[in-house]
Amino acid sequence: MATTYLTLTNSVLRELNETELTSSTFSSSRGIQTAIKDFINKGIHDIYNETGEIPLLYSRTTQDLTIGDNEYSFPTDFRKADMDSFSMKPRELVTNGEFESNITSWTTGDGSPSHTSSGNGRLNLNDAAAYQAINTTVNKTYKIQVRVLSPNSSSTGLIVRVGTSAGGTQNLDTTKAVTNFREGAILNTTFTATAQVSYIYLEAPSVQLDVDYVRISRSDIAHRKLTFISYDNYLQGYKSTDDTNNSGSYSAPLRVYILPDYATFGVSPRPNTSEYTISYNYYTTHTDLSLHGDNMTLPDRFRTLIVDRAKYYTYMLRSDPQHAQLADRDFQRKLRLLKVDYATKNDYMRSDTIGESIATNIGGRVS
Repeated sequence: MATTYLTLTNSVLRELNETELTSSTFSSSRGIQTAIKDFINKGIHDIYNETGEIPLLYSRTTQDLTIGDNEYSFPTDFRKADMDSFSMKPRELVTNGEFESNITSWTTGDGSPSHTSSGNGRLNLNDAAAYQAINTTVNKTYKIQVRVLSPNSSSTGLIVRVGTSAGGTQNLDTTKAVTNFREGAILNTTFTATAQVSYIYLEAPSVQLDVDYVRISRSDIAHRKLTFISYDNYLQGYKSTDDTNNSGSYSAPLRVYILPDYATFGVSPRPNTSEYTISYNYYTTHTDLSLHGDNMTLPDRFRTLIVDRAKYYTYMLRSDPQHAQLADRDFQRKLRLLKVDYATKNDYMRSDTIGESIATNIGGRVS
């Protein structure tokens, strides 16, 4: 069970024989109560700064690129980037193609498409059709993958079409049969776009089928690892070319750098399409707890460290260096134990990251 801001605050107040707060009095705290609330957040920040690169502070994110734009903001909880982890892959063009919780972004083509919670979430077509418009580049080839299941029987088929209008067949018109209703079937094929907007159309005429996922991406964009360069290196070797090139000279990014504000990263060259996605790992920072019910993001085993650190700051506020020293000693001792515990886990995490980068760079897959 996650530990709340109120629980942390009262843990410190209780150890210092101060009046505890309730959910109704938390926002109107005064004096030492308010100070301890601040010290809770300050202590969590200290733990983030002291623990550095441990797995539980590690996160992975993606950034879709925009043609001609070479600078992008880091997430709001960003603290430090793992520059070896930046990689680029073709952008997934279908919105909500996994149907995890709903079928938003899909338009009814016929009948009454619905959402089912089977599996991880699916699009249910019972004598129905649904479609979605996606942005494409004329004369470029795209990979399309669709997994379809039959909840009741086998030997039924899903009609899959791609065209310049809903239901159009200019680019693709095929039917994927489901011969094994337990395992379903996967359509793997390609189409060449003939318009800047293409329509993916799915239809189950007179039958009931579940669509597990729909994925579409450029077939000519390879997974690749991006090379990290310093900002000075970018300024001296690449910025002038990137800034003077017109759109006809844009190309696939090869390099990544961080700007001096450390809130923004850049890619070089400027992207020649909006069909790239950047993936990278980063270490998170603490977002201050505010409401009494806010949960700390650290595991519960960090609770005593936070309490010890808040006690240290409280004793310093009270001009009690002797008790402050004792609280700091407890904090440092527990912190050392946690660092040792997470050191090995961090090695495994970074090995997995490197393995993923290598695999995607050569077009492989990490199982």
